[in-house]
Amino acid sequence: MIEGWRWFGPLDKIALPEVAQTGASAIVTALHEVPYGEAWTIEAIRARQAMIADAGVALSWDVVESLPVHEDIKLGIARPELFANYRQSLENLATCGITTICYNFMPLLDWTRTTLDAPVRGGGTALRFDAVEMAAFELHMLGREAAEDDYPADVIANAATWAANADEETKRRLLSSIMAGLPGAFDRYTIESLRGALARYEGIDRAALRANYARFLAEVIPTASELGVRLAVHPDDPPRNILGLPRIVSDVEDIAWIMAAEDAAANGLTLCSGSLGANPINDVPAIAARFAERIHFAHLRNVAKEPDGSFQEAAHLEGDTDMVALIRILLAEETRRRGEDRTDADIVMRPDHGHELGPDMGRGTHPGYPFVGRLRGLAELRGVVAAIQ
Repeated sequence: MIEGWRWFGPLDKIALPEVAQTGASAIVTALHEVPYGEAWTIEAIRARQAMIADAGVALSWDVVESLPVHEDIKLGIARPELFANYRQSLENLATCGITTICYNFMPLLDWTRTTLDAPVRGGGTALRFDAVEMAAFELHMLGREAAEDDYPADVIANAATWAANADEETKRRLLSSIMAGLPGAFDRYTIESLRGALARYEGIDRAALRANYARFLAEVIPTASELGVRLAVHPDDPPRNILGLPRIVSDVEDIAWIMAAEDAAANGLTLCSGSLGANPINDVPAIAARFAERIHFAHLRNVAKEPDGSFQEAAHLEGDTDMVALIRILLAEETRRRGEDRTDADIVMRPDHGHELGPDMGRGTHPGYPFVGRLRGLAELRGVVAAIQ
């Protein structure tokens, strides 16, 4: 596998020479400064490539993460220019030699956590999704009464206790944590603005969101196929409905529907072991084996799940997913592709969210993306690959 590293461009506290020291070679980045819905220009793409090249290290921009899907597309609002701009971005990226593109179809929010600094064994911190805190946010801060249908009775009771004891600073930190999964977004919602954004989704159920997604795929996959571009949808994170919004990329049935909606190699998957692993019904290695030929990119991380629906980021070789079994499947798929003399046989993988450890404490890196924790994860994953090979 090709070792990748997510880098947030000029926004990142981690410099490219540091990235080079990890041994990774593939930069995974995006033009986060471009407003959603606008086309990425060739000039802007080449400027970012030049920034990477000018760092004087052996790194190349191999994967886009992410090329955002505008919210109006998810809502099914008729704006043909948004599809045209997306297709133009695909063409411009292909012109610049970048042909693997990760994206997601999550309404409003990307990955969602309730705590950014949960303590871990031996010191350091991790990202955490706490079901009680999320229920407290929905019921007692956002005032979404229908959320009672989305949580078990014990979680609802514990959420009421949490809300009664939480001070304003604690509530502010919870809102900030929930918003933290939007590294390139221009919107950071307040309680009031989030209520307004959610109101736009009234009437958009699972079937409607699927229909809107099907239209998006129909609009862009033929162009991607012509260009030799591989789109790779990222699973929902967490893989469950939140805020009353449907999630439609959460399990094996969802992925099968997506792959069949446009049955083309350009319509593929970002295999995120952490996102899929947070759903108790998902067998992540089995999902990887079933859709191996459509995996264009891989995020490797691990989570430890709890009975009430909470989960916490685990070390890469700990948690609930058998990472050795998963990597073995990805390596077998690469071998199969080489047997077909494919030029795209090698899968770019990156160590996903790491623990904040040692010198990264207080450094102010993007939540989930510290240097030392991801370097530890990359080293562990590299060791698994070497052992299997």
